[in-house]
Amino acid sequence: MKRNSLFSFLLILSFLTSKAQTITIPVETGKHSIVLQTDNENHLRMVYSGNKMQNKADYALAYGQFNFNDGHTPGGYNYAYTPAGSNTLVEPAIQLVHGDGNTSLDLKYIMHENKQIDQNTELTTILLKDPNYKLEVTLFYKTWKAENVTEQWVEISNKENKAVKLQKYASANLYFSEKDFYLTTYQGNWAGEMQPNEVKLSRGTYSVDTKLGTRAMLFQNNNFIISFDKPATETEGSVMLGQIAWTGNFKMEFDVDSYKNLRLIAGINPFESEYILQPGKVFKTPSFIYTFSANGKGEASRHLHTWARNYRILDGKGDRLTLLNNWESTYFDFDEEKLTSLIKDTKNLGVDMFLLDDGWFGNKYPRNGDKSGLGDWQETVNKLPHGLGYLVKAAVKEGVKFGIWIEPEMVNPKSNLFEKHPDWAIRQTDRPDKYMRNQLVLDLTNPKVQDFVYSVVDSLFIKNPGLAFIKWDCNAIIFNAYSAWLNKQKLPQTHLYVDYVRGLYRVLERIRAKYPKVPMMLCSGGGGRADYEVLKYFTEFWPSDNTDPIERIFMQWNYSNFFPAITTDNHVTDWGKQALKFRVDVASMGKLGFDIVASKLDIKDAAFCRDAITNYNAYKELVWHGDLYRLVNPYENDYAALSYVNAEKNKAVVFSYLLNYHNIISVENPVKLSGLSPEKKYKVKEMNIYPGTKSTFNESASYSGDFLMNVGLNQKLNKNRTSVILLIEEVKY
Repeated sequence: MKRNSLFSFLLILSFLTSKAQTITIPVETGKHSIVLQTDNENHLRMVYSGNKMQNKADYALAYGQFNFNDGHTPGGYNYAYTPAGSNTLVEPAIQLVHGDGNTSLDLKYIMHENKQIDQNTELTTILLKDPNYKLEVTLFYKTWKAENVTEQWVEISNKENKAVKLQKYASANLYFSEKDFYLTTYQGNWAGEMQPNEVKLSRGTYSVDTKLGTRAMLFQNNNFIISFDKPATETEGSVMLGQIAWTGNFKMEFDVDSYKNLRLIAGINPFESEYILQPGKVFKTPSFIYTFSANGKGEASRHLHTWARNYRILDGKGDRLTLLNNWESTYFDFDEEKLTSLIKDTKNLGVDMFLLDDGWFGNKYPRNGDKSGLGDWQETVNKLPHGLGYLVKAAVKEGVKFGIWIEPEMVNPKSNLFEKHPDWAIRQTDRPDKYMRNQLVLDLTNPKVQDFVYSVVDSLFIKNPGLAFIKWDCNAIIFNAYSAWLNKQKLPQTHLYVDYVRGLYRVLERIRAKYPKVPMMLCSGGGGRADYEVLKYFTEFWPSDNTDPIERIFMQWNYSNFFPAITTDNHVTDWGKQALKFRVDVASMGKLGFDIVASKLDIKDAAFCRDAITNYNAYKELVWHGDLYRLVNPYENDYAALSYVNAEKNKAVVFSYLLNYHNIISVENPVKLSGLSPEKKYKVKEMNIYPGTKSTFNESASYSGDFLMNVGLNQKLNKNRTSVILLIEEVKY
């Protein structure tokens, strides 16, 4: 924000005014508002969160209806950005040490500005300043009216003469006055990502954090749901969906105070992350992104999905490539002949692209397993004597595209790269190295390492201009956190966790500046890495290495609260004991891919897969860009159902799955659909019918949207018919 002479005058004037006029600042989306208000000491407080009011003047009266100031509690419960060390004794959003060693901070309102970016988007900025120090904090609230989404972040400006030590610097500090609060967070592990845990918050602090560095979301996820007053359902209840958009260590604190109100503080994890802010410098926090709904989790999800497709995900309104991956069919054991055969299978299967996974690089230390070669990004001569270019040309000849797997942030100790640059790895040289998947993390705080990682991608495209896709993996977390480069620059080691992520973003910005449209998949040994900051650079992400279709139904259900289906990569593999049709049907409710030996499919399975891909191409636009309605919850039933409906409400696709056919012979109840137009008439067509079987639906029948949403359709699920996909289309007379 520019500081002109008028701005400086306002700063001086504000300090000369002992009793400032109360300022009320609504931050509004189309349906919801949070309201900030100054008190008689010019501190900024959050005084309201709820439905948007018709008359903005009413917001100024809101806080006067609460009686929280009894004189016996710590001040600042509802500060909009709580400082440490002065007149507040609650958990702070910001904590620092001034250049003179003083640990106190007081933040007072100076001014604010509302800027209309376009008809749908508004940016509110609020300047706060310490009256005794030249330390400024600017709060940013960016809102999208139609999508009901808010993005919030903070900029801390050091205008003192000496460096300031930032010890905590949250992205958001929110305050809610409700009766009860129910929090859903998500934990997990490799192959068990995104497991929900709902608790009723009681007095005290409930924290969710990670200290893993890279792959930070492996055990704790950065997404959450808060239900107000009672647990929300898909269609009922007041609910907030949120995320800290940061691809590194984060911390979210949910603190119920002595009045039973909720304080929410979220941002970078302050663990080992004290940051030195030099004079004249500005520290920008990550974004905190959230949406509210008074009509349950389903509406909140649709808000977030629409916003993500329109404004955040790379090519969110575009297409995606279906693919055949070689990993589970070959692992590291392949050569040109095998791969050329798989490229032919790609064409025969009917998908768009062949993806070559791990194991194609390294010569002194060939990548024949996960213990060597990582960091040496040259084709293994014994495996690929003619290089990647040969395979790219083979794919082009077959009429399909070619993609490649890389893991450029990592290095095996057994590699040329590590032998030449051991100081490029994050490690304590006086401690035994600790590996994850036999590898170390490269130090992306180092500009030379950033150049190297960028060159890995750039060289691949320069040498292989037909390359169409990148799968970017990240399998290790940071042990023995130490940066030789930070030490050389005489910078604190506590900068490592922050500057690593910033270094990653710099690399990705360079890649996207030169290659803006090439699709890239974000992988992290599964789903340990997916947020709305890094998804500015990636078109999609890999939710989990666990591709068992039953497990994936639950995982994808949970991911769908926060991410649209166009972002989630779902592959058909040999995991699980379900029939091929069931596996394909599950993988079709996202971005479809295959990781099988297609040439070994029997005649019926091969024919089914080809037909299923043709069907998928007919309804994929609904999955990628339609509105999601979660219809039958798998956590509460022995079956699951969900649908995607287009904006015109003239077409939908419905997915249904029987999860436990040991308990039930068949599903008796119809599935009530959602999102259709009650007045329109629709016909129903069953998709993905396995050869030799018949649909149970009368395709000549028509149903009103009113009927489909109030009575519904029985999917006829039973132990011999465990998955059903229905295409619903408006009947044109």
